[in-house]
Amino acid sequence: MSPTRPPRVTRRRLLQLTGGGLLAAAAGTGVWAHLADEGPPTGEPAGSGPPLVDPADQSFLHVIAHPDDGLYFMNPDLEQAVRAGARSVTVCLTGGESDGHNVSRHAAYADRVPRNRPAFARARTNGLRAAHAEMALGDPAAPWHLTAISLLPDLQAELHTLQAAPHQQLLFLELVEARAVWQARALSLRGLWLGATPFLPTLRPAGSPVRHQFHYRREQVVAALVAVLDRARPTVVRTLDPNAVHSRKRPPAGPDRDPRLAGLRYYDHQDHTASAYFAQAALAAYRPRGGRPPIVENYLGYEADALPNDVDPKAARRKARLLSVYGWADHRRCGDPAGCGDRKVGGSALDGGSRNWTRSTRLRAPGSNAWLRPAQDGRLVAFAVLGGTAYCWTETRPGSGRFGAPVPAGGTMLQGQIHAVRRPDGPLQLFASRTVLPGRTTVHRRELMTAAQRGTAPDGTPLFGRWESLGSPDPDPERSLEIGFPAAVAAPDGTVHVFVRTWDGNVAHRAGPGGTGFTPWERLEGTVSTLKASPQVVDGLDACVDSDGLIHVVAPGIGTVAHWVSKEAGQIPRPAAATGLPQPGGPVSLVPLADGVVRAVYRRSVTAQVLIAERQRRIGGWRVAAQCAPVGGYGRVAAAPVGHGDRMVLAARDDTGEVRTAMAQDAPKPWQPGRVSHSAAAGVAQDAAGRAVVVALGTDGRLYAARQTSVGQTALFGAWRPQAGSPERTGAAPA
Repeated sequence: MSPTRPPRVTRRRLLQLTGGGLLAAAAGTGVWAHLADEGPPTGEPAGSGPPLVDPADQSFLHVIAHPDDGLYFMNPDLEQAVRAGARSVTVCLTGGESDGHNVSRHAAYADRVPRNRPAFARARTNGLRAAHAEMALGDPAAPWHLTAISLLPDLQAELHTLQAAPHQQLLFLELVEARAVWQARALSLRGLWLGATPFLPTLRPAGSPVRHQFHYRREQVVAALVAVLDRARPTVVRTLDPNAVHSRKRPPAGPDRDPRLAGLRYYDHQDHTASAYFAQAALAAYRPRGGRPPIVENYLGYEADALPNDVDPKAARRKARLLSVYGWADHRRCGDPAGCGDRKVGGSALDGGSRNWTRSTRLRAPGSNAWLRPAQDGRLVAFAVLGGTAYCWTETRPGSGRFGAPVPAGGTMLQGQIHAVRRPDGPLQLFASRTVLPGRTTVHRRELMTAAQRGTAPDGTPLFGRWESLGSPDPDPERSLEIGFPAAVAAPDGTVHVFVRTWDGNVAHRAGPGGTGFTPWERLEGTVSTLKASPQVVDGLDACVDSDGLIHVVAPGIGTVAHWVSKEAGQIPRPAAATGLPQPGGPVSLVPLADGVVRAVYRRSVTAQVLIAERQRRIGGWRVAAQCAPVGGYGRVAAAPVGHGDRMVLAARDDTGEVRTAMAQDAPKPWQPGRVSHSAAAGVAQDAAGRAVVVALGTDGRLYAARQTSVGQTALFGAWRPQAGSPERTGAAPA
């Protein structure tokens, strides 16, 4: 049955995990686990010493559409969270029943295997349980406790708890899936989101403890996710991609002609995108108890198939091994006649049709190379987005290396990382991307936002005015959902320039004298090789002003790095000569040095090796000047100049999800481990004493920092330390 209005979401305390045992709830309400104060055992990380981020202070919520989504698109991050011993809850919105045919697409006997959607849904659940048990315990056959729980009155879901590690849980709402990647279907998550169907039914997997079929309205799916958020109290929420990139192909025709279902075809499964929309709506409604807003990370889905591979072979093989467990490639016995895994995946993840998903992991927000900046008095200030709001941490005094408690800096529904610039007259200005969800008076869209510093608190914390919209270079709401994340610079004359990837794969620009009165959006010219066509850039831009006042913009492309540079100081950048640099596997970071030299730091595709490329003013061409020792990982490499000459500091995610730091001059020095599991890109800058400082936003929502023990290329970094306090929704901050 389906209530006529969304039920009220209660805020009861979860069942506690104490002494390794579970406290049972009243019959019919299910069993939830919460970490005890001491937390579960901690996995051994690579490098020296235990991790600094306490597993008891972390909680992860993964929202997926189908059982294999987290294994394909969120790993290695998913496994790192599970192995760390932190609480991990994965919510799967659909049953993933597909066509009900649990057989390899290339099997000779495929025609003899019957189609059974409830059985296939159960087999996929069994495969996911085995993969999670392998990640947590190294034993895919480890037993689970299965029960039905009520997130909302009159609606049940299926909860699986790993018995030997009850802080690991899987939750299935069992909604029917779209059963088509692109074809419009009213009876789907997308149809429910768009209002093409008033409700979406569930499909009970074989052997489910959930005894009835239920029907969810749109607001009930949101309310159910809010209930999960309220119970799990996550420090990190991971979803699929809410901003998939469109394809030039038309979606295949289908029987459902509702005009609300009309639209573009995207490089992703429609269930993936819709599941991310529902997660965004739940996060917008969520009010965390204890004032700890979560980090939110969105992962690319099928689009990875069209982009360069970005994880190294070792990480890809590990992802593939876990997918083989999920795919029942070992033919293990699990005692369930429905099946023990998803034979459509089987053992083909590394070299089969889904190989590019296995060999890539990308966040929709590419991370910022400018979220740690010096204020006018020399104090460093770090910025981050938590729960859709900007927060800032300010050094207690210039060069102290210690930051005060985080202070809200305003904003709502902000995404990704903050890009901060310091204007020549001293104040800071922030840039971010924001999602506006559909409502009675609003249309679903994305826009760029900015907030300028309006003063300074007595303790040195910068104070910001209201966030103002810069709109979108693509004003059509549907197209605006695909715009990228901002990169900005302040020219010597005080004009602030902001750049962003456009819907059609180009780069757009606005400029504002003193950071106000911005010009209309205008697309940059294409690169030299494609003057009359889009360079088809991938998001992950960066911008800088060199020592001559010229503005540089770089963007990763499908084949190489695209580069624009202004002809005269402060002018709008124009296409530069083709860089000829190796194919990037992610965002590119720029570092301006003395004598007009500019360096670009990025990961090479396929190997994830960090490259340092250099462009000298006299020559004007690019060359790879150095490469760093392999460190694994993926995503943006943070880079900044330190001291005089060509010295700079680097920070990168390694293959354990922790921070590595290195100094680089003529050649990079060895990486130093940081033992801080973190979100997105690290931040780097020079402090008032001339030392390199590195910061990272830990997966517990706290800021961690390390700095050089002295000035100089060979000076090592001191110990990483958590900074004061954790974010709280206290005090007034402009929206």
